[in-house]
Amino acid sequence: MRKILCALGLIGAILFSACGGKGKSDKSASVERDSTFTNVKHPEWSRNAVIYEVNLRQYTDSGTVTAFARELPRLKELGVDILWMMPIHPISKDGRKGTLGSYYAVADYKAFNPEFGTIDQFKEVVKQIHDNGMKVILDWVPNHSGRDNKWVTEHPDWYEKDSLGNMKGVYDWTDVYVFDYSNKEMRKGMIDAMKFWLTDVGVDGFRCDVAMEVPTDFWEEARPQLQAVKEDLFMLAEASVPELQKDGFDMGYNWPMKDLFSAIAATSGQYSFKGSDGKVREFPTTHANAIDSLVNRQAADYPKDTYLMNMVTNHDLNSWEGTEFDRLGNLSDAFAVLSYTLPGMPLIYTGQETGMNRAFEFFEKDKAPTWEPRNAYFTFYQNLNRLKHTQHALAAGLEGGEMVNLPTTSNDIIAFSREKDGSKVVVLANLGKEECDVKFTGTTPDVNGMKNFFTEEAAKLPATLTPGQYLVFVK
Repeated sequence: MRKILCALGLIGAILFSACGGKGKSDKSASVERDSTFTNVKHPEWSRNAVIYEVNLRQYTDSGTVTAFARELPRLKELGVDILWMMPIHPISKDGRKGTLGSYYAVADYKAFNPEFGTIDQFKEVVKQIHDNGMKVILDWVPNHSGRDNKWVTEHPDWYEKDSLGNMKGVYDWTDVYVFDYSNKEMRKGMIDAMKFWLTDVGVDGFRCDVAMEVPTDFWEEARPQLQAVKEDLFMLAEASVPELQKDGFDMGYNWPMKDLFSAIAATSGQYSFKGSDGKVREFPTTHANAIDSLVNRQAADYPKDTYLMNMVTNHDLNSWEGTEFDRLGNLSDAFAVLSYTLPGMPLIYTGQETGMNRAFEFFEKDKAPTWEPRNAYFTFYQNLNRLKHTQHALAAGLEGGEMVNLPTTSNDIIAFSREKDGSKVVVLANLGKEECDVKFTGTTPDVNGMKNFFTEEAAKLPATLTPGQYLVFVK
């Protein structure tokens, strides 16, 4: 939700990266993982999908849902599949941060923010999204509400109290009160509000804010009730907690991978974002070979056939930790390619497809991105979306091919293959600060009959890779 949570994944990334070394051999990558299957039934349309986060307030000059609708043909052409709408509810005024407040201080769970238009206009846009072959999920805030949410007066027993009997916030979020999930009626009210948007508005699911702060058994209770009214329900948890994806969520955040990307970039001298203290964050020395260690650790820890969302930016990162260019520098494009080709589902955030290199204001109206003319970044992400759609090996969960590590003599090169049902993808990237020789220590990948995805030329393994250079071969 906000910057304090973005640091949670860093601890995990440091621990995972400590398992680095030269990486496993390609044979050991196929060892069966000791984990159970998820009980979640994923919609088939989610397997090769790309998710796109819509910052509605900042998307257009007016910030309205009808103005956003004019961009739907462009998003369809871009090739995204799931539109995640940041919260569309009215925003509380009590304790409001900034002029417009935080999206995540909800005043009414069954209402539409009048700053964005009317609920009927939103229903029409949901229909247009579906008519364009895309899905839409709502950003849902289940852990807390705004301080003047109508439930505060109607159901004060639905909220946690401090030692003095007063409702309380959490962290530095002084504009919210935290719910009491030991109250069964409160749980019913939350599920009822979620059902409203599925049945009355027709959305396809939810991205659930700080999902790990809500008891896991609530999600186990809510999922079947929500799926009963929306069979092809899709649920995304803003959390990196394996147990949430056993019975509750289709997908979780890959915060540890995001932090690993940042640590690798910092080691390569690319991380330049300065925090509020004016200092650049310090990271442990980390190289590309740590990615394979993290992927294998997650495969062991998470239920089988679960998804993780890979990203180089999102609304929290952009506003609080810097743009992808601040954090990843000249490795940004290579990490974007990895977000598409590593196991999981890739995310694009508002403006990412334009190469926008500035942070959005979080509590104020900001200037919209320049959508036209379309530039090289639009083509870059359009191509990556086509890659995700056309290569079955890159499907999420067990429908995709397992990542097989292809270790080299350089810790700064990541090389791997994924293969499934006649689809084969080989990826190489130099995430270091120097040109590296490409010398495999185990099996050399067979790229005969493959082609370079971006150039359409016959695939040929390089002798060297320059910093930030990547290659994707497909069959």
